[in-house]
This record gives sequence, C-alpha cells and structure tokens, in this order.
Amino acid sequence: MTRRAAAGVALLVLLAAACASGGGTNKDRGFKSLEATVVDRERDTSYTGTQIYYLVFEAKEGDATARYRFEVTQAQWNRFLEGSHVQINIADNRLRDVRLIP
Repeated sequence: MTRRAAAGVALLVLLAAACASGGGTNKDRGFKSLEATVVDRERDTSYTGTQIYYLVFEAKEGDATARYRFEVTQAQWNRFLEGSHVQINIADNRLRDVRLIP
C-alpha cells in the first residue's frame, strides 16, 4: 500500500469512529416537574420591534438550587409576579406549563 492510500484508509477509520460515537448523551433532556419561585420578570425587544417576555425561576433540585429562564407569553408574564410559588413542567429543556401553587 502506498503512503497516500494508507493515509486515506486511516482518515476513513477515524471518520467512521467519530460518526459512530453519536456525540454522547445529554442527561438534561427529558421531562421535569418542579416547584419553583418566580424571582424575576424580564422584557426585551426583538429586532422586528415586538416584545419578548421572560420569567426567571429558582427551584430546588436535590441539594442544589437551579435557576431557569424561559420565554413566556405576555399573559403568563402578567399573571406570575415575583415571589409567585409555581409548578413548572419542563420537557427537552423547554417550558411546557406553569401553574400557580395555592
């Protein structure tokens, strides 16, 4: 085999190994249902001039406190004030549902 052919075969083997690895797993994906507190409400303007609304939550996950920031609708932004105790449902790192906990 020539050097050029050997280099080509080696490149193909490395490329196949990289493709077969699949990029690992992301353990943050999946479904979570957490009790949280709204700690901040943010508003931003997009490049088209429309308003974008965000709620920032803090939730206990085991011994750690996690902080989440999600885009929400204007109605959700108006409904959930700072200090609101809520249940949030997260699927694939996206906010799916927010409910007040009485």
